[in-house]
Amino acid sequence: MKITKKHLLITSTLLLVTALLFWSWGMWINSPQEAKAVPATVKALVIAGGGGGGGPTDGGGGGAGGYQQNDTLTVTAQAYTVTVGNGGGGGSGGSETGGNNGENSVFSTITSTGGGGGGASDVRTGENGGSGGGGSRNNGGGSGTVGQGNNGGSGTTGDNNAGGGGGASAVGANGTSGGAGGNGGDGTASSITGSSVTRGGGGGSGSDSPGAGGAGGGGAGRGPGGAAATAGTANTGGGGGGHSTAGSGNNGGSGGSGIVIIAFPTDGSTGVSTDSTGGTITTVGGNQIHTFTTSGTFTAVTIPDTYRGFFAFF
Repeated sequence: MKITKKHLLITSTLLLVTALLFWSWGMWINSPQEAKAVPATVKALVIAGGGGGGGPTDGGGGGAGGYQQNDTLTVTAQAYTVTVGNGGGGGSGGSETGGNNGENSVFSTITSTGGGGGGASDVRTGENGGSGGGGSRNNGGGSGTVGQGNNGGSGTTGDNNAGGGGGASAVGANGTSGGAGGNGGDGTASSITGSSVTRGGGGGSGSDSPGAGGAGGGGAGRGPGGAAATAGTANTGGGGGGHSTAGSGNNGGSGGSGIVIIAFPTDGSTGVSTDSTGGTITTVGGNQIHTFTTSGTFTAVTIPDTYRGFFAFF
């Protein structure tokens, strides 16, 4: 069929009318009458640094860093400071001190609390934190923060078995009388990056039969012998393992550093533009993901309500 100017004119008119209809539709669904002034939102995972494991004798496991995820966090067009907390140092083998608490991680209105340090010979009770540190023998574990983690396990009375550090989804295990040290509590899985990853495991306790680290980056406890206990895995907020035996260098494991992850659809349907910047940027499954393994700045670029339906359709 021969294409004439008339055909071209009709085609162009139909395309113009179609575009105007979509424009009108976008204007209508976002009109004040329809109450569509919806704020821009992102998904955000904020994990604090894990607590250090207790030094000897019979150090408790470090608690996991506080774990919080909000799938509808409101953002506005501005630069946000992102703070990623470091893990706490492990207790000293020479002076037999408890582990140090991890540092907080912060994004927007979310502040996750650093994990509690594990108890040791002269600091027997585990520290409070996002998740609590495990207690040394004869003493209780630290308390976790509600909505962020769990309590540390208790040490046994009269035996050399400490408690494991609390994890994001489970309490640290108590030491067993005449048996093993407590395992660290397990962490929590998130698919914010497009695949399921477990983070926020508690550290295992130091003992003759040391406790295992919790799933999600918790460090294993250390039995008799030289060298430090296992550190929590970096960027998981895992707690460090405790150490069982006094001696220079027989330190508790350091807690793992935290992480902040921000994600939103690339189609603009939640009001956030792919022009937003900060962290390591990847695109997975129709989402733009900003991962912060160290502190930085997230600059949110938002899309006016009027255009969201139109952009999302295409």
